Amino acid sequence: MIRSSLIITFLLSMMINNSVAQQTVTFEAKDGLTITADLYVSSTKNPYIILLHQAGYSRGEYREIAPKLVNLGYNCLAIDQRSGDEVNYIKNETAARAKGKNLPTNYLDALPDVYAAIDYVKSKSDKPIVLWGSSYSASLSLITAPEKLKVGALIVFSPGEYFEPSNFIQSKISKISVPVLALSSKSENPELVKLLSIVPKQLVTIFKPSDEGKHGSKALWESNKSNKEYWMAVTMFFSKLKK
Repeated sequence: MIRSSLIITFLLSMMINNSVAQQTVTFEAKDGLTITADLYVSSTKNPYIILLHQAGYSRGEYREIAPKLVNLGYNCLAIDQRSGDEVNYIKNETAARAKGKNLPTNYLDALPDVYAAIDYVKSKSDKPIVLWGSSYSASLSLITAPEKLKVGALIVFSPGEYFEPSNFIQSKISKISVPVLALSSKSENPELVKLLSIVPKQLVTIFKPSDEGKHGSKALWESNKSNKEYWMAVTMFFSKLKK
């Protein structure tokens, strides 16, 4: 019965008109860099999801995804990290500013942007935050969660050891104490399972697609033929969270 209601909720969320009010906002990281983000607000009473993009991308990774998450009862903040470029015709404004100031733009250099996004959402809501990452930013999400008390859950698409040393992420995530949904392509699954083996098993849900799937959050794009499988996993995970 519960599964049937989840399926109905999922299908309805896909059918609802996705014309959600979205505005571009800015806020500062602690080093003074201005961060650009897209803010999607369904209700001030709803919790927030912070959406982080993958390498070479921008907040445009979530233009198709965020409205559907709003239909599931969340507000969303999709940010431009300083390590990235462009996707879906949306240029990464934060990365452009960082380059203009000669700031480093490697993957780990984007951590202050993640912290700034959390602080921004904390100023708007006292509810636990869902931190959502894609590829390198999924790894950043994993190491951020133990440090930030307001992070109440993690959704990570294709996290990995993208840093040096080769066990950098795994060495920092044993103290994760919030629910984690981890998704990847089929070929990435073995490494994903290995990476998260250090996290308490009762907290971790791992999704593997029936076909090859996709790397990162673009697995949810309609252009991915297995996107509905991924969406179902996300919807079921949300149904278990306390808002």
